[in-house]
Amino acid sequence: MILSFIEAFSYEFMRNALIVGICVSLCAALLGVSLVLKKYSMLGDGLSHVGFGALAIATVIGATPLLVAIPTVIVVAFLLLRVSNRSKTSGDALVAVISATALAIGVFAMSISSGSNIDVYNYMFGSIVAVSKSDMIVTLVVSIIVITLYVISYNNMFAITFDETFAKTSGVKVELYNSLLAILTSVIVVIGMKMMGALLISSLIIFPSISAMAICKRYKSVVITSAIISIVAFLVGLFFSYTLSTPCGASVVIVNVIILVVCKIVAFVRR
Repeated sequence: MILSFIEAFSYEFMRNALIVGICVSLCAALLGVSLVLKKYSMLGDGLSHVGFGALAIATVIGATPLLVAIPTVIVVAFLLLRVSNRSKTSGDALVAVISATALAIGVFAMSISSGSNIDVYNYMFGSIVAVSKSDMIVTLVVSIIVITLYVISYNNMFAITFDETFAKTSGVKVELYNSLLAILTSVIVVIGMKMMGALLISSLIIFPSISAMAICKRYKSVVITSAIISIVAFLVGLFFSYTLSTPCGASVVIVNVIILVVCKIVAFVRR
């Protein structure tokens, strides 16, 4: 079975899926730690639904999906942060409203288009077969940019994650780095949707971070462990997806759930 999985990489779509999956998993895990600690974990889920709505509309009108989806999701993420900080409505409620609205718009756009479009279906549920070489190249370039920006702003990200008030008094531009976090998350969510699907991409942000927090206590350790867990979960999920012919996104999520349970058990035994 393992040999057949290794032989699978003779196919271009498997090589593309491997590179895209590792890049997206790594970036999502790095950003996910701050998002979970700042209680913005559902932001990824909301943005994925916005991305699906934008992709559906772009496909219907014949536009390039990523060129429409990425700017749309970035704008929504920025507005969501601004409104949630100044509105009496809770952030979770705003995310829920935006998620439902975007998903409804996407489904409506699909229903009035001429026939069912396989690309939109793949963006909603994910497919490793749908990952093309151009997707791989775009993901690789974007991931390098995201990781570079994250490393450069690591100390400031750490500061705004735990104490925004102290960070602001220390001269850190809190709104700027909150916006940067939202923008980077938006980009990763959109480029990861084709493989994981809009309904499951947020799991890459949430599960590895929670698992790492269960067994690690220091911020840096949590970030590193989260990245390792995310990549391992993807590789195992990809293995099962290919050998058992199961959806890639669902397979990766199930592996993440198992890892989370194991980490919680380890944490319980330690106590």
